[in-house]
Amino acid sequence: MSNIVFLNGEYLKEDEAKVSVFDRGYMFGDGVYEVVPVVNYTVLDKEPFLERFTRSLAELELDWPMSPDAFLIMIDELIKRNDIKEGGVYMQVTRGVAPRDFSYPKDTPTTCTAFAFSKNVIDNPQAQEGLKVVTVEDIRWKRRDVKSIALLGQCVAKQEAKKKGAYEGWMVEDGFVTEGTSSTAYIVKDNVIITRPLSNSILPGIRRKLLIEIAKEHDVKIEERLFTVEEALNADEAFLSSATTFVLPIIEIDGKKIGNGKPGPVAKKMREMYIASALDIAGVKL
Repeated sequence: MSNIVFLNGEYLKEDEAKVSVFDRGYMFGDGVYEVVPVVNYTVLDKEPFLERFTRSLAELELDWPMSPDAFLIMIDELIKRNDIKEGGVYMQVTRGVAPRDFSYPKDTPTTCTAFAFSKNVIDNPQAQEGLKVVTVEDIRWKRRDVKSIALLGQCVAKQEAKKKGAYEGWMVEDGFVTEGTSSTAYIVKDNVIITRPLSNSILPGIRRKLLIEIAKEHDVKIEERLFTVEEALNADEAFLSSATTFVLPIIEIDGKKIGNGKPGPVAKKMREMYIASALDIAGVKL
C-alpha cells in the first residue's frame, strides 16, 4: 500500500503528489520544516513544536498555510491514514511557485507538504550500544536558529561523518562545538550537563528545551555555555538529542573513548525520564 502524504489541502498517494519545478523550496531552499515524534498514535510536545514552527515561519516572512489547530488535525489524519503507532511526521512550508527571482514574490500561495513514517523511537538499540561521533567544520549560514529546509551544510557534514564511520558529526566553529548535524550536543562533567546556550548559532531544539526542564525538575545540574572540542574529548559522558532519537549516548568522539567507552548513567537517566514523560503524554501506562 502506498504511503499517504499531504499536499496543499489534499491527501494523496505518495506517487501522485507533485510539486512544480518552479517552487521556491526546490530552487532556493526557501522554506522551513519541522519533525514531530509519534508514540502510541499520539503527537508529542505539540506546544513547543507549534511555537518553534511559528517562529521559523515569521523569521522568513512566511504565512501559516492554515490555522495551527487545522495543522494539528492534518497531522493526526496523516498518522491515522498511515497507521503510525510509533515514528514521526515531517512537514514543510515553502514560499510557493513563482518565476525565479531572489527577492520574495508578492501574494504567492505557500506550498505545504507533510508525510508520516514509522520508526522505533522507544526501543532503540543505539541507546544501549552508544554512538560514535566525529567533529566537522561548521560551514552553515548565520541564521541556524531558523529551521530552514536549506540543509546543504548539514548534509556535507553528515556525509563526512558517515565516511569516517560515525553516526553523527559535531560541528565546530572557532574551536567550540555548536551542535550535531541533525541533533543537539551535550557533554557531562562531574554530573553536570553542559550544552551550548541558545543564539543564532544553533537551532533551539525542542528536545533540548524539554530535557532542560526535566533536568531542573529532578535536580540534575545544567550549564548552558560554550564548550570546546578538548572539553568534549575529556568529558565523563556525552549524548545527543533530536525529535525521533530522544536521547542517545555517545561513547566515542574522533576515535577517543568518552568515559569508560560505554553509555553513561546521566545519559541513561535523561533518556529514561524523557521516555516516561512521552509515554505519559501518549497515554501509555508504565
